[in-house]
Amino acid sequence: MAERPGSGDGDEERFDWLYGRGKGQGSAPEPDATQRMPVQPRPTPGQRPAPQPAPQPTPRPAQPPAQPPTQHGGRGGRGWRPRPRLRHLALLLVAWIVFLVAVPIYAWTRVDDVAFAPGGQRPDEQPGTTYLLVGSDSREGLTPAQRKEFGTGNAAGQRTDTIMLLHTGAGPNLLMSIPRDSLVEVPDRGTTKINAAYAFGGPKLLVKTIEQNTGIRVDEYVEIGIGGFVGLVDAVGGVQICPEKAMQDPLANLDVEAGCQEADGVTALGYARSRKTYTALGDVQRAQAQREVVSSVGDEVLSPWSVLNPLRYWRLNMAATDTVEFGKGMTPWRAGMWAMAMTRVNGESGLTCGVPIQDLQVNWDPDRAPQMFQAIIDDDTDRIGQGLCSPSGLPKGTTG
Repeated sequence: MAERPGSGDGDEERFDWLYGRGKGQGSAPEPDATQRMPVQPRPTPGQRPAPQPAPQPTPRPAQPPAQPPTQHGGRGGRGWRPRPRLRHLALLLVAWIVFLVAVPIYAWTRVDDVAFAPGGQRPDEQPGTTYLLVGSDSREGLTPAQRKEFGTGNAAGQRTDTIMLLHTGAGPNLLMSIPRDSLVEVPDRGTTKINAAYAFGGPKLLVKTIEQNTGIRVDEYVEIGIGGFVGLVDAVGGVQICPEKAMQDPLANLDVEAGCQEADGVTALGYARSRKTYTALGDVQRAQAQREVVSSVGDEVLSPWSVLNPLRYWRLNMAATDTVEFGKGMTPWRAGMWAMAMTRVNGESGLTCGVPIQDLQVNWDPDRAPQMFQAIIDDDTDRIGQGLCSPSGLPKGTTG
């Protein structure tokens, strides 16, 4: 057979580049040389191909165990804990509540009680509660410097500058002044001024005199002296007084201008006790000033500042128990009710009246006074209208 052209060795060398053969032993293939594909062996006829192993799925990486959810940013497993600031606020709140409760309890341990219930026959029990509030002009316990500052002088003995009945019950609270110059029948002493009953027989004779002349049963007794009055006013930071004209009384250390103004304890005392400046209605007008001061003290006691200011709260509680004497049998709860009732005797909250009188000699009105007393006995202060309740006690349409 004839040989194909170009089949010599020279020709093979010419195509070495195509098959990747180098020119010498150990020579590296050229980068552009064609690479041979590996040849898979073909099965012979009748022979089955060897089974290939099935591809295995790639395993997924294991997930870490789920952590339980935490609350409010706390760490897992520890639960929620209050932040330090909240804990401090909670501790302060608890301490404040303890202080508010502990101070009155401690103050009550310093209270002096007074035997006031008279012997013999007394009015039967009546609905509601009636408190007798007495302002004593006793100088007991006052130093010479205090007597000079307060303008009390050196009078001996003990009298009442202020006599008031406070009734609480189903109707509006009623605060009724009894002028100390009221002419009444004092048991075993005849007709005289009502404050003489206190001078003769102390709280028991005064209570007996009031009960026999009014028919009203006195359930509780509260007494405050001159020094206590000043201390109480100062403890609430002073009170507002509203004199209609300028007032000057050197004996009472009083010198104020007309119009509403703040007064400290000494000024408020002079305003309530002055005898020379109330020329129009005399002792009746003094009783009006006393109710004005008492109501102002009540307004200050209700001020939020009396609770929010710890120093004022302490002074108020100490003044109320160090300078106020309560009748035997008075409980802290009843004392608190009295204090709260004294803050609700003005405007729509209550009635502030003088005992009904018929003249400036302070003779009680024979018609109007018994009506007022019966309304208190019946615990029906709703029926007390302007015809019975006036600032001076005089009938409406007169100077009252």
